[in-house]
Amino acid sequence: MQDFPHRYHTAASSASDGSISLGARGLPTLRVESPPQFGGPDDSWSPETMLVGAVAACFILTFKAVARASKLLWLDLRCEASGTLDRVDRVTSFSEFDLRAELRVPVGVSEETARRALDKAEHACLVSNSLRAPIRLHVNVVTAETEVEKLQMSA
Repeated sequence: MQDFPHRYHTAASSASDGSISLGARGLPTLRVESPPQFGGPDDSWSPETMLVGAVAACFILTFKAVARASKLLWLDLRCEASGTLDRVDRVTSFSEFDLRAELRVPVGVSEETARRALDKAEHACLVSNSLRAPIRLHVNVVTAETEVEKLQMSA
């Protein structure tokens, strides 16, 4: 890892009658519009959906680091995120985020250990820590046989 501070750069541009092109060096360009709630189309990324997506993606990336450091065996993690945009005291901002995480672990992995790793990831996520709105994490840990375990059991 590089020393702090880290800097991230993007560039956005738009014609008066077009969508926004958002890019960063070496990355695909994204088409960005207002969300449907503000009259935009429903087939483009918006700043709002990108922010909610960033919360979910950062949570998973942070969990991967936590799991690696704690040597936690896991199979896959799915995270659905939703953010509530509200207007309070004439200021529009996100008032809360909900993360619904389902973690599949192999047989023999402690559900309590897996939950602790998920909690640790939620508290260490740098995107979440950069937001004022509270983040609520809802967790489901599922024990699943791996393909190797299934083969061993059938032999």
